[in-house]
Amino acid sequence: MAGQGLKAGGCLGPKVYTAVPDGDWGWVVAVSFFIVEVFTYGVIKSFGVFMPDLMSDFSESNSRVSWIVSICVFVMTFTAPLSSVMSNRFGFRPVVMLGGFLIALGTITTAFANSINEMYVTIGIVSGLGYCLTFLPTVTILSQYFKARRSLVTAVASTGESVSIFAFAPAFTALKECIGWRHCLIVIGVLQASIIVCGALLRPIIIKPTDEEDDGTARTVPLKQLEDEYTLENENTRTSITSSDSGVQSLSASRTDLAGGEQKALMSEDAPPSMKMPPCEEAESSPAPPPPTQPKLLDFSVMKDSSFICYALFGLFATLGFFAPQLYVIQLSVSRGVAKEQAAYMLSAMAVAEILGRLSIGWVLNRRPIRKIYILLTCVVLLCPVLVMFTIVCDFWGLSICCALYGFLLGTVASTHIPMLAEDDVVGIQRMPSAVGVYVFIQSFAGLAGPPLGENYGSAFYSCAGGMALGAVFLGLVRPAKAWHCCANRGRQQGEQAQEEALPVAPQAKEEAPEDFLELDVTMETSPKKHQSQGR
Repeated sequence: MAGQGLKAGGCLGPKVYTAVPDGDWGWVVAVSFFIVEVFTYGVIKSFGVFMPDLMSDFSESNSRVSWIVSICVFVMTFTAPLSSVMSNRFGFRPVVMLGGFLIALGTITTAFANSINEMYVTIGIVSGLGYCLTFLPTVTILSQYFKARRSLVTAVASTGESVSIFAFAPAFTALKECIGWRHCLIVIGVLQASIIVCGALLRPIIIKPTDEEDDGTARTVPLKQLEDEYTLENENTRTSITSSDSGVQSLSASRTDLAGGEQKALMSEDAPPSMKMPPCEEAESSPAPPPPTQPKLLDFSVMKDSSFICYALFGLFATLGFFAPQLYVIQLSVSRGVAKEQAAYMLSAMAVAEILGRLSIGWVLNRRPIRKIYILLTCVVLLCPVLVMFTIVCDFWGLSICCALYGFLLGTVASTHIPMLAEDDVVGIQRMPSAVGVYVFIQSFAGLAGPPLGENYGSAFYSCAGGMALGAVFLGLVRPAKAWHCCANRGRQQGEQAQEEALPVAPQAKEEAPEDFLELDVTMETSPKKHQSQGR
């Protein structure tokens, strides 16, 4: 197996592997991500069923009510750097559990709101912050548990969003007809509290490379030592930031320090008495260890990468087409003469097609060799004419076909645009934990312009198509920008190497001379002949 796991002592302790497992506890993390998708994006995209009730009960316009989802989406994406900082500082598990509590709290308190302005705070800010603290850490740690199957598993697990839209749209409609929209929100909030349990199941993953002994056999560190090191690092995190809580980590560095200490101890024992120093002098003469390097809580250095900038701009403009169609497709269908009962099935048709799209893109991207970013670009380009078709067709079947096509292509894009950050074409798996926060933060500015696009539903779909087209342009520039960035780095390295080779050698020889003389003196001092002459 690619990653052979060592059984951890605690039932929810860290998981230790010699390589990325591509399974094992990763399947539990995948199920947790599925449930998180159900009660985050699934609930957000199904919120449109409550809009007619809110408009009638509070006598508000469609634009004012749409700002609830708009503020929620903005807060969810704008606070993405905070999610990255907290995950790197405290670990994925407590952050997701806190997010689940905030989501449930915001949804339940919304049931007692007396105005739309209060809902801006409860759902928009409180639940929006909770959505951010749950989704990003879960998708990040899921990417770290899988490598070869990453695209397929992420796509399948992300179908929770589509399944919930398919199930929640008719279920919420029937439930609010029986008990009212306020009690319906209380039920949803209680169900969303299950995210806390999902967060508790996100066990940290430790990648421990296997050492090779002199005889070629593999040597592994005892599990107890690994757990003690992990616990010690977690304790040190309270005063000094370490990388133990940020997901994947390597223990080779700390083990190298231990091996170095053992080697120094053996050398001091084998040395002759004339070369041994008293403990106090040895402590004074040995150089102080360098201070431990503290990894950045949020690494904005990805902004220097031109390929990441292009990819972030793609996410900024493509976000315009992620939420508005789900919010407005029912109202658009009714305005085109479709019966209200039939219009309710538009979201269901879109959700079923989105499930198929997510599963299809997962299967396609799992095939090798393939350039995944080009597949994503093709799906984004095809989304543009589909969004324009919504403004042209007028009958039930035409809108149904548009919903099916849009749902299928949206599933391919929505399930891959964040995990695509882990690919080397963008930033890679090592820089993903910090890059995902910056990426989603940039998307937040499009979240404000997405849902509240006015009373004219046709203009909303035109705006989505325009944003998706701009996103396709920047997505097409990611690979050329990456190639240019690599060529620039290679040229810089070659220039630095040429400068080092052109440096004069004489000063180096002078600097190394005292060390040579010191070695000669030590050799003469410890020579047996010299001791014999002194004995005479």
